[in-house]
Amino acid sequence: MHATHLECANCHIEHDAAKLQNLCVKCGKPLFARYDLTRISKILTKAVLRSRNADLWRYRELLPVRSEENIVTLGEGWTPLLPAPRLAASLGMSALFIKEESVNPTGSFKARGMAMAVSMAKELGARKLAVPSAGNAGGALAAYAARAGLECFIFMPRDTPEANIIECQVMGAHVTLIDGLITDCGAEVARRKEAEGWFDVSTLKEPYRVEGKKTLGYEIAEQMEWKLPDAIVYPTGGGTGLVGMWKAFDEMERLGWIGRQRPKMITVQSAGCAPIVRAFSAGERFASEFQGAATIASGLRVPKAIGDFLILDAIRESGGTAIAVSDGDLIAGARRMAESEGVFASPEGGACVPAVEQLLKSGVIRADEKVVLFNTGGGIKYLDSFRS
Repeated sequence: MHATHLECANCHIEHDAAKLQNLCVKCGKPLFARYDLTRISKILTKAVLRSRNADLWRYRELLPVRSEENIVTLGEGWTPLLPAPRLAASLGMSALFIKEESVNPTGSFKARGMAMAVSMAKELGARKLAVPSAGNAGGALAAYAARAGLECFIFMPRDTPEANIIECQVMGAHVTLIDGLITDCGAEVARRKEAEGWFDVSTLKEPYRVEGKKTLGYEIAEQMEWKLPDAIVYPTGGGTGLVGMWKAFDEMERLGWIGRQRPKMITVQSAGCAPIVRAFSAGERFASEFQGAATIASGLRVPKAIGDFLILDAIRESGGTAIAVSDGDLIAGARRMAESEGVFASPEGGACVPAVEQLLKSGVIRADEKVVLFNTGGGIKYLDSFRS
């Protein structure tokens, strides 16, 4: 509706928003959709939002789909921001919240990004979509592609949780299992996409999944009455959600909806696959590939993220940090969240609990600060992780 162009997040070269695009043609980095925010500010106000449906598309002027007939939706977005008083008390905190993303269609936050990516692929004429996935992204793409009547091709590590594999197959996706990691799956998509006529919707390798994920930032602001929390604790694989929220905060400030205050953006990874943590600790802007990546949290098993510099920029600009937790601790964290608040978190979401403990001990967050942690998906898809 109001997107004006695409802009490289690294070299700032402009690209045509009316054409299917993957990465910047000059430097190969992610593209961001840009909007006429001055115009939007005159027609979209906080008061207008109060009359909108409780879903992702309440922010439609700030999203890239031009024609509403191309919107592909299963009712995603506007997930609960749950106060977590018992978990907070056990941690010695006064104000802890859980952004409960498992109630999205297909059971995870991946629904947000894939709703947007598939809607834009439909609008711009793609017919076959491909993605590498360690689980939930594949399930979300399969669902939204089915909804849109598009073919999709999903490449998954062979040890992806069975629930994710079956989900994709039942939705009619073409599923190929690969002996390796998600990076190996991505390499297979890249090798074959031209010959097969696939449009690659890999994390941050097209401009629109991040637009769906940025609605997390809009929702948190609106649900907290336009005062952002002091810290956001986010389990990070590819990092699209963290990058998207950081983009949303900038847009909201330019719209006049919030001030300059920002939450400390805190990345949580598994000790078995922690490229962002390692790069942050070393003071590097780009993260080298994490060799021998291994973690029970399949969504965190991303040894190399193309948006690494965007994640690291947001962490540093916000005064945040990046920390790693063990697999044992993240499963224990998921159990603790379930027992105290009734939220059956994925292993990735569970990682936030031991992370908060570390953050309190190190002084990065204070016990009296408002902190939002993310449950990115439902634990029901990871039963083998909890059995072990």
